[in-house]
Amino acid sequence: MVEERDFYTHGKLLLTGEYAVLDGALALALPTQKGQQMKVFPSEKEGIYFRSLTQEREIWFEERLFSSSRNPIAQTLEKIIREAQRLHPNFLKEENVQVETLLEFPRQWGLGSSSTLIAMIAQWAEVNPYLLLWKSFGGSGYDIACAKATSPLLYQLQEEQAKVYPIYYKPSFVSSLFFIYLNKKQNSREGISFYHSIKKNKKDLIEQVTFLTECIYRANNLTDFSSLIKEHETLLSSYLQIPTIKERLFKDFTGELKSLGAWGGDFILAIGECNYVSTYFSEKGFTTIIPFEEMVLLKDKEPILPPNH
Repeated sequence: MVEERDFYTHGKLLLTGEYAVLDGALALALPTQKGQQMKVFPSEKEGIYFRSLTQEREIWFEERLFSSSRNPIAQTLEKIIREAQRLHPNFLKEENVQVETLLEFPRQWGLGSSSTLIAMIAQWAEVNPYLLLWKSFGGSGYDIACAKATSPLLYQLQEEQAKVYPIYYKPSFVSSLFFIYLNKKQNSREGISFYHSIKKNKKDLIEQVTFLTECIYRANNLTDFSSLIKEHETLLSSYLQIPTIKERLFKDFTGELKSLGAWGGDFILAIGECNYVSTYFSEKGFTTIIPFEEMVLLKDKEPILPPNH
């Protein structure tokens, strides 16, 4: 019989290393304070009954799985559970269960509604969460690392293994860092597919992104940090042949901007003075402006330097 259990995972943002992290570049990843909850309990209803709630506790998905549904959300959940069963054949074997999830952030924010769920299902099924991700969705796995993290981290794929280095990361200039939602959700899988379609040698890109990630992590003043962020944006823009977010939408912004994750949507990082950032983006219709310290899961303790790369 299914035991009643509760699970929790954090959302994610990728500060550096987007795209190149897929091929082994070092990335700086940020778990978010808000995440997703999942409750599992026995059910009198036959099969696997799934219900998902928004942060306002409104139902956005409710269905019995494996009932020949044409709902793409149901089909995605079924795929994840099938893969979990392949990794652990006794998982959910002839059991009636109800699963209820609760998001703590808006679905369209792109903070990891899927990756947080995969991490929780992996914990429930007692399987490797990275394998479950790669067999069901694909991706680098940094979002899985963030899901159970307690602080920011450096992440790298090495020989098809996820390497996670927890770090202290609370820059002295943190009051000048803000996350701006672009009012558009970006499809990560489409971004990954686009990156893989680029037939260029990735060796130099990976080395440069790794170097920039290390420099950005160690930057101890806002001037250096801003310069490195600009360099990171310029490097990826050149490789992807896509204008930076600043070139495309915010040319008159006086600070620096950086895309986070798949380019073109979700959140960007804005660097600047609080009142200026708030006024600038609000006047352009981008009103979700979240200070770094309110978004990121931080640990207040002495810095831990990661291994040199």
